[in-house]
Amino acid sequence: MPIYAYKCSHCEHAQDVLQKMSDPLLVTCPACGNDTYVKQVTAAGFQLKGSGWYVTDFKNNGSQTSSNADTKANSNAS
Repeated sequence: MPIYAYKCSHCEHAQDVLQKMSDPLLVTCPACGNDTYVKQVTAAGFQLKGSGWYVTDFKNNGSQTSSNADTKANSNAS
């Protein structure tokens, strides 16, 4: 389940809430009781790292990797 950040525009109370995507939005602030609680826009909580297909297939714009170039150079020298 995703974690959403909420903030009250009346009393500035902020809180992170664990909710299902299908759950209704929270509108009532738990601190002051006003209906001014809004969901905040936040950055994604994950990063794509490692050697995925996007790195190995497209990063070098079709040029050979150094290990492939070394292998071909050694086979041509023989």
